[in-house]
Amino acid sequence: MLLVQLGLIGLGKMGFNMRERLRRGGIDVVGFDRNPEVSDVASIDELISRLEAPRAVWVMVPAGIVTDSVVTELGEKLEAGDIIVDGGNSRFTEDQKHAGYLAPKGIAFVDCGVSGGVWGLENGYGLMAGGTSEDIERLMPIFDALRPEGERADSFVHVGDVGAGHYAKMVHNGIEYGMMQSLAEGFELMESKDIIKDVPGTFKAWQKGTVVRSWLLDLLVRALEEDPHFDGIKGYVEDSGEGRWTVEEALAQAVPLPAITASIFARFESRQEDSPAMKAVAALRNQFGGHAVKKA
Repeated sequence: MLLVQLGLIGLGKMGFNMRERLRRGGIDVVGFDRNPEVSDVASIDELISRLEAPRAVWVMVPAGIVTDSVVTELGEKLEAGDIIVDGGNSRFTEDQKHAGYLAPKGIAFVDCGVSGGVWGLENGYGLMAGGTSEDIERLMPIFDALRPEGERADSFVHVGDVGAGHYAKMVHNGIEYGMMQSLAEGFELMESKDIIKDVPGTFKAWQKGTVVRSWLLDLLVRALEEDPHFDGIKGYVEDSGEGRWTVEEALAQAVPLPAITASIFARFESRQEDSPAMKAVAALRNQFGGHAVKKA
């Protein structure tokens, strides 16, 4: 039975836009969020009561404890034949745990990596799903409504069994870290050189016909048009977990990922106002070579 109705839990930056895109695609969506201003129902119980069996509920909440608690609650309240989709950025090992918890109850589980950010409402989303072929096929109307129109083969993939979707999304985000770091380093180098008079224009010229053209480059150009030297931004960068997991998997599989690994460490460095490691380097240079140090 193909689904044309969906419960959606989590209406934040991604979930809110996904609900709207699904509705535009003809899907009957019942959304729940702790923020009553955006929620369609007052509780998860009410959301479940509004859905016709067999139900499908898409979870779009922060990875970790929050996702775990929502999946556990749904497992206690849904029925055999229902299906849960985790569309957040959970670690793939959590998917396998959740599927194992739900299987004895007869509740199916699918994990889906979702890429598209705040632009997904208009542009559509890239989707990477893990689960059985039967469960994926059942959810195809949902996936079709979310993906870019006319690009099913290029924007949706059934990666493999449970956990595979989030594993692919993890690697996707690790690559994203490395690509952003390369663009950022190129920006800094050109900003430092007097011979370069138009840094924003240089990046803009790369948008058409060059081998580095990409959506990330387009977004960098957009950001530079708003603030050509990023004077209004502090160089402090968080990470949301997937980059770290990618590096951990690289270590476990003995696969070299020097660019992605360096990009993670660069984010760590961005959060240090005064690096203890660099203090140690300065002290060592002073000790062995008498090089001057700057006093704190």
